[in-house]
Amino acid sequence: MNDWLVVVVIGLGTYAMRLSFIGLLGTRPMPIWAQRPLRFVAPAVLAALVVPAVTLSDGAMDVTPLGNPRFLAAVAAALVAWRLKNVAGVIVVGMGLLWALQALG
Repeated sequence: MNDWLVVVVIGLGTYAMRLSFIGLLGTRPMPIWAQRPLRFVAPAVLAALVVPAVTLSDGAMDVTPLGNPRFLAAVAAALVAWRLKNVAGVIVVGMGLLWALQALG
């Protein structure tokens, strides 16, 4: 029961914090100086999640194609994204190459 109480209290606290900002600032227009850096939040968060997952292997940096199949698959997916700008192609190439390399290794 104590664990569930902690989960509920943290959930309510998170909800209250988000609601306070929406309630106080939701109807006011955001200034340009605040909008400009917010455009970069999503790419920065995505990079912070993806780069360690791709470059770390067993807790150590590994960017060798033979030692880390995730790195090679990510490079191939990045090239497809840059060249084709097609999300489906990125997923098919990245995941297909990752599964093939893992099956071979």
